[in-house]
Amino acid sequence: MNFNKLRKAFLFLLSGSIFACSPPEKELKKAESVISTERMVEYIKELGSDDYQGRKPFSEGETKSINYIAKLYKEMGLEPINGDSYFQEVPLVEVTVDVPEDIKLQSYKGKSELKYRDDFVIFSRRLQDDIELKNSEMVFAGYGIVAPEYGWDDYIDLDVKGKTVVVMVNDPGFGSTDKSFFKGNEMTYYGRWTYKYEEAARQGAAGLLIIHQTKPAGYPWSVVLNSASVPKLYQQPKDNYQSRCAAEGWLTWKTAETLFNSCGKNLNEELKKAKQPNYKGFDFNTKLSIKFHNKARFDKTNNVLGVLRGTDLADEYIFYSAHWDHLGIGPKMNGDSIYNGAVDNGTSLAWMFEIAKAFKAMPQKPRRSIVFFAPSAEESGLNGSGYYADHPIFPLKKTVANINNDLMLPYGKMRDVMITGYGQSELEDYVVEAAKNQDRYILPDPNAQSGMYYRSDHFSFARVGVPSLFVRGNNDHWEKGKEFMSEKEQYWLANHYHKPFDEYEDWWDLEGVVDDAKLLFRVGWKLANEDKFPNWKEGSEFKAIRESYMKN
Repeated sequence: MNFNKLRKAFLFLLSGSIFACSPPEKELKKAESVISTERMVEYIKELGSDDYQGRKPFSEGETKSINYIAKLYKEMGLEPINGDSYFQEVPLVEVTVDVPEDIKLQSYKGKSELKYRDDFVIFSRRLQDDIELKNSEMVFAGYGIVAPEYGWDDYIDLDVKGKTVVVMVNDPGFGSTDKSFFKGNEMTYYGRWTYKYEEAARQGAAGLLIIHQTKPAGYPWSVVLNSASVPKLYQQPKDNYQSRCAAEGWLTWKTAETLFNSCGKNLNEELKKAKQPNYKGFDFNTKLSIKFHNKARFDKTNNVLGVLRGTDLADEYIFYSAHWDHLGIGPKMNGDSIYNGAVDNGTSLAWMFEIAKAFKAMPQKPRRSIVFFAPSAEESGLNGSGYYADHPIFPLKKTVANINNDLMLPYGKMRDVMITGYGQSELEDYVVEAAKNQDRYILPDPNAQSGMYYRSDHFSFARVGVPSLFVRGNNDHWEKGKEFMSEKEQYWLANHYHKPFDEYEDWWDLEGVVDDAKLLFRVGWKLANEDKFPNWKEGSEFKAIRESYMKN
């Protein structure tokens, strides 16, 4: 046996002797008892204050945010990942869109115009000053999906090269109970707007406009509008994004109805037809023209990572993640222009920091290393975590799991443990065990149609094969039940989400966030002290990706 093997065997025996002296359940309870609502409030008040200017990457708010997080990591005794630095640089490009013109339409019935913000939003990834669609023919392509595994091709027999494509949001399974048909009501990646833009580009389209509906999108038009109104961040490309459509955007449902009526079609009827296999799209017999301007700024933002080194399995890693960024300074609402992001994502950062405190409170180190990861630029398309996944500091083959959280509502204790992306991985089995310890029950995300599994940083890990969890209490208030939480969630999404009003308030109750921190601390502790790796479940689209490199 070589020296390294002897060392690992010694450390394993040592850790076993520590466990023998300190009953795990007793020590776990003692460690999780340090998780504090008072400290959570301190973190959220600090990061959600106006001083941080909404935590926009490339801003003074970024500098303050990442330095604050690094300071916390150092105080906790977490190790830096880059010499004495806790930062991973992420090269991005910020694109500011100026849309001075409305869309001009020309059909056989005559000319008309669509008003920016009221009828549509539009943007472009292309790194050039002037973007123009001139007399671009408009084509309807159903859901804009090509999915061979479902025998589905919305672009078949459609010539869209150089044209502007209009598609529905979500996928054909929305509203269905047939789980074999695009996973039924649960959104697949084909339903995400990101995929639709990618596929339209592959088809050679000049533009893509998605028809907005609140339920299948998962958010109201105001969210689309706010996101489109602020500068966007993208990975720095090799081709200046010339391979992407020149224009990408959204249409309101009302505007789309008028467009369909103008060519003798009924939008609701076409929506029903588009859910059927072998649906054929059509030309609107309408041409679209618009011109707008892009301004690009190249810069670097930063992910923040701190590590608690393990013992005999220190070269294997479990990630906890919660993004640090928000939308910065944007359009004024009621005189306020700072998008503070106290819930999104201050609550989840507080959750992660307190889990780190619990790990540090254990009398023995975990066998595996624990990484506390605060990625940047989540709000602009998972850019920080996406960059990490493509440029990992620790090998993906040695990355055991990712446990992520995002937007944890401050309404108190919950009976449910909601799993977003339920049925994906064996990590859920660990959650089931931990939930029993809190007398809570597992609830598959009841709004799976919104595609949330593809909308937060765990997806960046999942797409490169690392089993990933997105878990929190969200739907069943311990005292007031499901109806209460449904009303509160909908109110919060309509009135606070991605608005300047996402600010800390004195009435907040973070006991539910504390419970979730305790629960997922236990999940991480178990993962950190066993030998096996959790797997994706059969039917997961990520299983083959993981297996492709774990076998080598």
